[in-house]
Amino acid sequence: MAAMTTSVEAPPQQSAASAVLTGATAMGFVGGSVAISAVLSDAPLFTAQSIRYAAACLVLVGFARLAGRSVHRPHGAEWAWLLGVVGAGMVLFNVALVRGSEHAEPAVLGVAVASVPIVLAVVGPLMTGRRPEARVLLAAAVVTVGAGLVQGLGRSCATGLAWAFVVLACEAGFTLLAVPLLARHGAWGVSVHTTWLAAVVFGALGLAIEGPTAAAELTGGELVAVGYLAVGMTAVAFVLWYSAVGRLGTARAGLLTGVAPVAAAGVGVAMGAPRPGLLVWLGIAVVGAGLGLGLGVGARSR
Repeated sequence: MAAMTTSVEAPPQQSAASAVLTGATAMGFVGGSVAISAVLSDAPLFTAQSIRYAAACLVLVGFARLAGRSVHRPHGAEWAWLLGVVGAGMVLFNVALVRGSEHAEPAVLGVAVASVPIVLAVVGPLMTGRRPEARVLLAAAVVTVGAGLVQGLGRSCATGLAWAFVVLACEAGFTLLAVPLLARHGAWGVSVHTTWLAAVVFGALGLAIEGPTAAAELTGGELVAVGYLAVGMTAVAFVLWYSAVGRLGTARAGLLTGVAPVAAAGVGVAMGAPRPGLLVWLGIAVVGAGLGLGLGVGARSR
């Protein structure tokens, strides 16, 4: 890949609050989709994901035209960055979740995802030639601890921990590898191109591994879940998330990933799960404190 010189500029103060709300909403969709994703546990993974991303791309293209958003054709090294986002942040991420769940309890993988703010707070500024900001690093650590309390701890063997590390790297890569693309393509362009590429890659894997008739195995409930994930967790969440990254920068936007486990806990209760215990409530409070520290008045954008 070509050396990266793209910089995601800090937003004006008056737009920072809306950018925070945009990113938090995206992570709310992601967290709220955890329970929906469970419906697909027995579905053909690659085929279902291909349908999801193909549908999301169609939704994105339609809304982009209605909103008058132009989508540029990628060229040169941009194809490498897009394939990086798709390969790491979508394909390998989903494989790692499945394989990791065979060796580790879900909470272990959840804590791995919850550690993303620290990675983004360190690597994000370095990628744009800046030094990590101490205040954001501290806030990222606080958010990670809070998210870990919400997720809880689980048991794992060495293989499970290795897959958890892959999950962490892939989740961070979904954001970091998109940074060089945002300046020219914007949130809409990155979202459109990553979804159609993901549909192609997952589709090829589905044909090779699950067979050409795998789509017929999807039940009505599974198709409804795929549809929700296509619209909410993908089409809407992608645009909102990349918009927040473009306006806040990767380090500060990364703090908002702490919203996802909180949203997952809330949706779980709404769907009949037991009420959160004391540690979960403590975790929610800690996440809020971390967000206030890193995104509150006086926090600088990076």
